[in-house]
Amino acid sequence: MEKRYETVFILTPVLSDDQAKEAAKKIKKTITDLGGKIVNEENWGLKKLAYPIQKKTTGFYHLLEFSGKGEEIVNDLEVTYKRDERILRFLTVSLDKHAVAYADKRKGIRAESKTKKKESANA
Repeated sequence: MEKRYETVFILTPVLSDDQAKEAAKKIKKTITDLGGKIVNEENWGLKKLAYPIQKKTTGFYHLLEFSGKGEEIVNDLEVTYKRDERILRFLTVSLDKHAVAYADKRKGIRAESKTKKKESANA
């Protein structure tokens, strides 16, 4: 049975937008290469950090929700995080049934708001 996971990572702010997208693409490729499936992706952009990390006060936040079999996928993903100098911090959590329901509901709400924005722009 596949479990759902959510991972958030913070990229160093010295990267350009293209470099940040490339780093996120590398993480997504790592997940799929390990047998995982990307369920949702959110790029939260450049945000202020709560406290300085490696003398940086901002970072590019990125969230990936994915499904995969076993804990090996998380362990291998976190090894990838630790090896990549562009990543300041990361956190991966396993989603229980309530968190999965909330995440799906939140995605539905976000999808509705995007549809409404497109409709109002077209009107």
